[in-house]
Amino acid sequence: MTYKQVYQNWQQDPETFWMQAAKAIDWVKPPSKALFDENAPYYEWFKDAQVNTCYNAVDRHVEAGNGDRVALIYDSPVTGVKSKTTYSEMLDQVARFAGALQARGVTKGDRVIIYMPMVPEAVVAMLACSRIGAVHSVVFGGFAANELATRIDDATPKAIIAASCGVEPGRVVAYKPLLDGAIDLASHKPDFCVILQRKMEIADLVEGRDHDWQAFQDGAEPADCVPVSGDHPVYILYTSGTTGQPKGVIRPTAGHLVALHWSMKNIYDIDPGDVFWAASDVGWVVGHSYICYGQLIQGSTSILFEGKPVGTPDAGTFWRVISEYNVKALFTAPTAFRAIKRVDPDGELLKQYDLSCLKILFLAGERTDPDTLHWAEDKLGVPVIDHWWQTETGWPIAANPMGIEALPVKDGSPSVPMPGYDVRILSDTGEEMPTGELGAIVIKLPLPPGTLPSLWHADERYRASYLTTFEGYYETGDAGYVDEDGYLYIMARTDDVINVAGHRLSTGAMEEVLAAHADVAECAVIGVADKLKGQLPMGFLCLNAGVSRDRADVIAECVALMRAKIGPVAAFKLALVVERLPKTRSGKILRGTMVSIADGKPYKMPATIDDPVILDEITAALKTIGYPA
Repeated sequence: MTYKQVYQNWQQDPETFWMQAAKAIDWVKPPSKALFDENAPYYEWFKDAQVNTCYNAVDRHVEAGNGDRVALIYDSPVTGVKSKTTYSEMLDQVARFAGALQARGVTKGDRVIIYMPMVPEAVVAMLACSRIGAVHSVVFGGFAANELATRIDDATPKAIIAASCGVEPGRVVAYKPLLDGAIDLASHKPDFCVILQRKMEIADLVEGRDHDWQAFQDGAEPADCVPVSGDHPVYILYTSGTTGQPKGVIRPTAGHLVALHWSMKNIYDIDPGDVFWAASDVGWVVGHSYICYGQLIQGSTSILFEGKPVGTPDAGTFWRVISEYNVKALFTAPTAFRAIKRVDPDGELLKQYDLSCLKILFLAGERTDPDTLHWAEDKLGVPVIDHWWQTETGWPIAANPMGIEALPVKDGSPSVPMPGYDVRILSDTGEEMPTGELGAIVIKLPLPPGTLPSLWHADERYRASYLTTFEGYYETGDAGYVDEDGYLYIMARTDDVINVAGHRLSTGAMEEVLAAHADVAECAVIGVADKLKGQLPMGFLCLNAGVSRDRADVIAECVALMRAKIGPVAAFKLALVVERLPKTRSGKILRGTMVSIADGKPYKMPATIDDPVILDEITAALKTIGYPA
């Protein structure tokens, strides 16, 4: 069956399409129907079902005779530790930890915050919560105390599960002082904490409140799976970069199971037993969907990697992991490949490894510039598939459905909408834009299974944030266009479409031009305030390793490139060469913060920033050209 046939099947009869997909899940009580729209615009899927996420992710594979299959591979170049956990071993570990939580009074509907680095125990904790119907909320390990405190007050957890520390290249990050500080700041206090002691940093435990990970489980009876209703949240995930009150995205159990299982084969072309590596973090949505849950729901193998694309120990670490564990598909952010390309532009390290097992590379998290895509295609010799989704959706909105039909790859496009997503391009006043014209990317309601039905205890905020700008549509916050073949192009966040003398221009299109320069490894374009034209584009360029040419020459060539490719209308004259770009830990460039610095406006230090020192470097670089004016 072709992609068009599959998509048309969904369009013509979404109810039958999703009920058919739901047959892949083991239900305690099957749903009577797929969509429950009585409370629109708060749509729900498979609401009257009874089901358990952990049973579908672990128990059923053991019961089917696949207990010896590897569920999780752990590879930690920062600590030198490697391990493999089979489905049977995962069942034992999860059931025991879930039993310990139950013994301490954690029951169905209670919230549990998980504040851990990339260690197998983080996955065990997530699955243990879902086993007993507790709602987990993973907070990225190392988040500042005040940010963690706001999440504690919003989720009101009965328990917090944490590690003593995280390990970064060249340093150990103590988590326990941050956790203690957050609990002190928060109005809500957890009943107890469980601390995984890592030998690099042994934490002091608060008597009566804190429990050692191992001792906590001593004598605990393994817990059985607790059935929950289809609309019961499996987790709350707070969106990154929030200011003030964080947005808690809810992931309902049944839709989550159905959507992730459908995506594993149809989008990623993964079969049970295959190894699928998402090089992300459990603190992000990718880590939830495709480190912890997606592979295990399907019965394939996931990799948990505690390291970086460069520096642990070198820019060949990704190739080692792929080769060592027979990885069929890799999913990572474009920024990871830009980092590898910058350090090893000729791919010399890649030649040391046999990568014949790798069939597909998937990129997401930030727009993939064509230069990075072509570099990866050339070096790896496999399809490089850009795809697009959000924390809110939980699985891809637009992708190249490799398990249905490998569509032609188009530069700069995440390909086509997946079943369930009716994607439209609208003007500021809500009219549909002609083919090829830039507008706001929206999705016609209802959103498909697996997406957010609302925000945690904030229905009105959900409506105000996503549903009010365009009635009947979910507002993605991204801008782009659709071409004559139905391919979607994500050009910028809506906020990053700049207005230069009345012309709406995409910063993403400008970044494509700059990235095509032979000496440019990575770049960002922002719009800065200008009295004459309203806004002017400003480029930030990171150069490839070994480039020794005069920076002024590189800038002049980039200005000329922009004039040739986009035209004088872009008014592109401002560019800076910088060593690094400020990013979140998931690799997103903090363009909004850079705009605030350039315009001399106050800004809040982003909670998810990878290295705050970079903002000082950006500030100093801007001062050399007279910004803020």
